[in-house]
Amino acid sequence: MTTLARETAVPAPQTPPAPPRQPAAAAVRRHELAAFLRSRRERITPERVGLPRGRRRRTPGLRREEVAQLSAVGVTWYTWLEQARDIQVSVQVLDALARALLLDRSERAHLFQLAGAVDPAPATDCPSVTPALRAVLEQLEPYPACLQNSRYDILAHNRTYGLLLCDLDAVPPEDRNCMILSYTNEEWRSSIVHLEEVQRLMAARFRATMAGHLAEPAWKTLLTRLRAESPEFREAWERHEVVAHRSKRKEFRNRHVGRITVDHTDLWLGPEPGPRMVSYVPADEVSRERLERLHAIALKREAMAGSSENAPG
Repeated sequence: MTTLARETAVPAPQTPPAPPRQPAAAAVRRHELAAFLRSRRERITPERVGLPRGRRRRTPGLRREEVAQLSAVGVTWYTWLEQARDIQVSVQVLDALARALLLDRSERAHLFQLAGAVDPAPATDCPSVTPALRAVLEQLEPYPACLQNSRYDILAHNRTYGLLLCDLDAVPPEDRNCMILSYTNEEWRSSIVHLEEVQRLMAARFRATMAGHLAEPAWKTLLTRLRAESPEFREAWERHEVVAHRSKRKEFRNRHVGRITVDHTDLWLGPEPGPRMVSYVPADEVSRERLERLHAIALKREAMAGSSENAPG
């Protein structure tokens, strides 16, 4: 007699439930953008933008269709933005929305950042140089120090820095840029001991930094000027070299006190590489004494300039 073995189905092992998926960064930005647009829309009264209030207004601010009208954007398109839909928004639409919603500079920058876009408008103002920052620059004397942005514009400087590489106060404000000075100003260039190496490193660092500002007119204008005015810059630029750091030891040939060796330090003024305080600390005793003499010369020049201004005409 044959016995048939009955097969018993073995249940499949239970698969643990998958953990909830974390929202993607793009989705988070879309929802933040939607909330930001709603908050800006709701704070603007119709009267402020020349629209009638009407009797049946439920929102304290503008309606969606009114924002769409003011910015020449389709109502459906704008509604999708406030619903955090996954749609592509052009910089032209963002610019129109920024104007319609009366965004200030910081709000406009926030809008473009949330949308993952680069603001095409030129940077019309520099980071504020406050009295406190100027006081810090003065307190660092006799050591040279200045405030620069990531484009190498010199926003402010103390008296010692003003005589370190050239008479900086005699340079037109539009030319007070370390890239421009290093490639086109003869007095500045002659004060840098290892000029070719410094120029090459600056061009490489400028290229690396500009990668985050390719659509900004101020950066493109500076690049165009450098390429037009300096064959040395064109040659360095065509190498396509990039570096993320700069040399810390500097050597200068000052026309008032002679050769100076310093250590370079950047103190960043924000969470991202942007405005920074640049300072030069003497690397040896001779350099320290010469910086003190340079500072004394700067003070004397300042006093003479002040006395001539106060002299009766």
